[in-house]
Amino acid sequence: MEVSISNFIVNSGFVGSMKFLSKKGAVAAGDELTAQAAYEILKSGGNAFDAGLAATMMSFVASSSITSMGGGGFMMARTAGGKTVFFDFFTQTPQSGKIAVDPDFSPVRIDFGDKSQDFHVGLGTAATPGNLAGIFKIHDRFCRLPFREIAAPAIQAAREGVSLHTQTKYQADILRPIFELSAEGREIYFHNGYIKNIGDKVELPLYADFLEFISREGPREFYEGEIADRVSRDCLLKGGYLTRKDFETYKVEERTPLKFGYRGYDIFTTSPPNAGGALIAFTMSLLNHFSLRDKPWGSGKYLQLLTHCIEGTSQARKQIFEKNAHHPEVMEKLFNAEFIGSQLDKIRHETGRSGNTTHVSVADENMNFVAITTSVGEGCGYYIPGTHIMLNNMLGEEDLNPAGFFQWETDRRISSMMSPTIVTHREKPVAALGSGGSNRIRSAIVQTLSNYIDFNMEPDECVNAPRIHWEKNHLDIEPGFDLDLIERLNLPKESEKIYWTAKNMYFGGVHAVFTHEEGNLIPAGDRRRVGAVRVG
Repeated sequence: MEVSISNFIVNSGFVGSMKFLSKKGAVAAGDELTAQAAYEILKSGGNAFDAGLAATMMSFVASSSITSMGGGGFMMARTAGGKTVFFDFFTQTPQSGKIAVDPDFSPVRIDFGDKSQDFHVGLGTAATPGNLAGIFKIHDRFCRLPFREIAAPAIQAAREGVSLHTQTKYQADILRPIFELSAEGREIYFHNGYIKNIGDKVELPLYADFLEFISREGPREFYEGEIADRVSRDCLLKGGYLTRKDFETYKVEERTPLKFGYRGYDIFTTSPPNAGGALIAFTMSLLNHFSLRDKPWGSGKYLQLLTHCIEGTSQARKQIFEKNAHHPEVMEKLFNAEFIGSQLDKIRHETGRSGNTTHVSVADENMNFVAITTSVGEGCGYYIPGTHIMLNNMLGEEDLNPAGFFQWETDRRISSMMSPTIVTHREKPVAALGSGGSNRIRSAIVQTLSNYIDFNMEPDECVNAPRIHWEKNHLDIEPGFDLDLIERLNLPKESEKIYWTAKNMYFGGVHAVFTHEEGNLIPAGDRRRVGAVRVG
């Protein structure tokens, strides 16, 4: 369906990317309301940073089951002046790993349909949230409009309620075991004992009140006032680790982006201790050693190469990155010539044989490019009283705790796969993109970048082409590949192929804005997560 709104276009189905050309601004996000919020801010004179924050706060309403103010995130941006900026406002481990009672920590199984994944929830899985601090940091540094104006679309939507659609209904269904844990979760997502249906409204009036309050007073109450006190008291009594001091000392980190080259393009992504950007760089550095001229997209040779590059990256994460994430020379260790050489030798040998996350990308007419990724994980099941804000479960995600649960170092920024990314070519911005999808984020972004750079796909095709993901000897395959070629892939004997019956948010949700000839902007939304776009 295509609906014209003023000079902007709304896309909720497949339409060729080239129809979405604009010089005035472009938005790609995971929900129609999220994209619309950014559009409204651009239309009223805001810049890409204003629009990015409006979309992010709206995502906490429109996609409240998979992200919230109680989580953390990252922003990668390329300013109109040519400076690339990286803000890390992801979650932080508590300052103490000792509590007086047993931790509130229990397993849940999330069923994606063709595959299940285990997570842990409870107040004992919550890390210090950073989303609110990050939002205000971005606003103070880069925004043009008053905070209240930027928050207005989210405030209205939270108070009036948003209707569940196919994707948000699916998200609510798979996360039902978490919503059942609290009275707030049941109040928000259930009706007469059942998860609400498509068309039913999810209302968050307390979140609307919260946004109105912080629009006037700023984030101090959250990090230094009654909210921090209440969470601290509940943790003390119910088995959580967070204290008022964890909230008071939280800081947004401005880091130098990780920059690497790929076939003549410069790619800027998240730097350590965040894992996602480093592992994307590692995978693409392996790919960069191979010509793809004889390996068409979807061919057996390409899939074989891609699978082994992803596997080589998994080994690099396990053997090097996990042990050195906070070491000042982690990238030198990761890109050690001997280790890289050993991985390339393996790949040549093998190929010779035959919570949950949301992302928004925005660009404006001045060529500010902004990519913001946020997540609450799956949520821990605990809602901050009086706010309708669920805290994250980052201490209960296996992907974020590879050393094992309760083994986290205290007062450390948690290493995430979230990797908002900026691409330039000859000093000019080419794309802003990012993805949700836990461990699948890195493979989703790598495949999207390769689709664009190696195979010259149009933006929409780049983000919506079928994907694979290799992890723990499982090759997950979306429909759309030649099954005979998949069957002939040379994989370890103990490996298992999992054929998905439909594209799924499990494989990520890449939302991107690309540039085209003469400075035109083209948004591309991933239909695994609705994939809404707006252009001016």
